[in-house]
Amino acid sequence: MELFLTFQTQQTYAQVFGYPGSRKGTRAAFPKARLVFLVECGTHLISDALLSPYRIGERVRARKLLRGVGPGMLLMWDRGLHSFKMVHAALLQKCHILGRVPANVKFEVIQILPDRSYLSKIYPDRKSKKKGAKPIQVRVIEYTIEENGVEKVYRLITDLCEVTMFPALLLAKEYHSRWEAENTLDELKTHLNGRKTLIRSKNPREVIQEIYGWLLAHYCVRTMIFQAAKTSNIAPLQVSFTGTLKVIRRAIPLFQQANYHKINLFYSWLIAEILDNKIPDRIGRSNPRVVKKPRSKFKSAKPFHRGQGTQLQQLDFQIYRAA
Repeated sequence: MELFLTFQTQQTYAQVFGYPGSRKGTRAAFPKARLVFLVECGTHLISDALLSPYRIGERVRARKLLRGVGPGMLLMWDRGLHSFKMVHAALLQKCHILGRVPANVKFEVIQILPDRSYLSKIYPDRKSKKKGAKPIQVRVIEYTIEENGVEKVYRLITDLCEVTMFPALLLAKEYHSRWEAENTLDELKTHLNGRKTLIRSKNPREVIQEIYGWLLAHYCVRTMIFQAAKTSNIAPLQVSFTGTLKVIRRAIPLFQQANYHKINLFYSWLIAEILDNKIPDRIGRSNPRVVKKPRSKFKSAKPFHRGQGTQLQQLDFQIYRAA
C-alpha cells in the first residue's frame, strides 16, 4: 500500500524528499514523501513500512517490504506491482502469492485445470526466454465482474496449484479482501491524524520521527482492538476504529493518574469500552474509481505567491444627510 505525505514549504524538505512531477515550466507547491507499507487484511495492522523520497518508485520499495513476510502467509498485491522480480523475491521468502496481472501481460496455456484455471510460466523478459532462462510456474485465474453494467476481466496469478484445496472461486474472493488496505489508509490519514497539515515538523529528521510515531500510534490502536476482539471471540474488523480511538483518548488521562496496582482494573474497563463499539457487517458494494477535479478560473497557488499580497486598506465612509 502506498501513501503520499505533504509537508510545509521548506527548502530542506525539498532537498531530502523532493517534489512530485508537474507540467513543464512549473513546480509543485509542496514537497512530498512516499510511504509504502505492508498491511494485514484481517486485522488492519501495519506490520512493516518504508519511508523514502518521492522520486523512488513504489515497486523498488515494495520489494524491500518482503522482509516482513514468511512461511504460511498469503501475499497479495495490485497489478501495478506485478513483475518477475516481485514474484521471484516473494517465493524466496517461502510465502504464497496471489496478485493481479496487467492486461498487457500474455500467458501461454500449458495445462487447463478442472476449475477452468490453467498453469503457465513467467520469464524475466523476452531475451531471457529465448536464451533458455529458468521460468517460474504459476497458476492463472481469469474471471469477470460486472461493474455498473460493464463486464471487467480480472486475472490473478498464484503459486497455489492444488485445485481441491484452493479452488479458483475461493482465491478470487480472498483477493478482493485486499481492498481492506484502503480502509487502513483512511484510518491512518483521516481519523488518526485529522489535521489539514499532516506533518508539522520543521526539520527532515524530525519529519521521519513524526511519521514513525504516527505509525506506532496506529499500531497501538489496532493492537488494542485485536486484544479486545480476542476476548469476545469476534473478528477484529467488527470493532469500530473511530470508536476505539475516542475511547483511548478519553482513557489516557485516567491511566496517567491511576495507581500502579489498579492498572489491571483500568485495562479490563478499557477492553469492555472498546467492545461496545461493534459495527454491523458491511454490505457488498463497488464504487467506480473516479476523481472529482475542481475547476476554477484562477491559477493554482505556488510557493512564490506567499508574502506578495497587498495590505488591507482602511475604508472611509462619508454619510450624507438627506436634504
